[in-house]
Amino acid sequence: MGIFVFWPVGFNTYLAFHDYEIAGGATTWNNFANFKHIWEEELFHQAVKNSLLFLLVVPPIQLFSLLIAKLVNNKLPGMTFFRAVYYIPVITAISIAGVVWSFVLNYTGMLNAILSSIGHMFFLLPETTMLEIDWLGNPHIAMYSIMLFTFWKGLGYYMVLYLAGLQGIPSEVEEAAILDGANAWDRFWKITVPMMKPTILLCTMLSTIGALKVFQEVVVLTSGKAETYTALFYVYDQAFKNFNFGVSAAAGLVVTFFCVLLAALQFRFFGEKQ
Repeated sequence: MGIFVFWPVGFNTYLAFHDYEIAGGATTWNNFANFKHIWEEELFHQAVKNSLLFLLVVPPIQLFSLLIAKLVNNKLPGMTFFRAVYYIPVITAISIAGVVWSFVLNYTGMLNAILSSIGHMFFLLPETTMLEIDWLGNPHIAMYSIMLFTFWKGLGYYMVLYLAGLQGIPSEVEEAAILDGANAWDRFWKITVPMMKPTILLCTMLSTIGALKVFQEVVVLTSGKAETYTALFYVYDQAFKNFNFGVSAAAGLVVTFFCVLLAALQFRFFGEKQ
């Protein structure tokens, strides 16, 4: 913890208030000049907006993860296979997954081919007409395309966490509810969800922090184009392209502040009172 958490956080905080020369390692105190720089820079404002927009992926990924965990929690033939299939994207290297999804989301890729086929079958789209939507190049939909990739990549991870929580619910509780005449819908909302509250809080918090810190997905899919330029990509850009480590550290502290703030709000409104 000291080496990999406390020391980096402490040194990053130190750099946020200094000008840092990478050649000699010299630092000069500059008060809040780095924070003033990012406050006045429009690029950072857009990066923060994009990161906050990415929070839209949190509710669907949590809902579908819980529903899939509920489905694969049944003792039926083949459930182990389906659990493994849903988890494969999690253990797939993001660079490899990014290359595959770049082909899928290309304007001549699989997604456009599937949508074109649906249009031909159900919406009287002429056979010679093919959709050529640039899912990663269109500034209006590029961010949502990356969200789709994140949804696919993280679904299995949260499914496993929810599955562990579901298997911790005593079977006697559900059996008693069945004897009392509760249907599957009532059992899900009145037994499963309340008893899964700690797991839901954990998964939602992890997903929220992960959404705010989105970086790898942006690198492998769009290389940080303006419409997908996120706060953490700004941190990387300032440090390793512009060598402006003080500004990068200040931006990193701002991202950390948002993560802590949202985590605190989730604990405040959804955590157990005790």
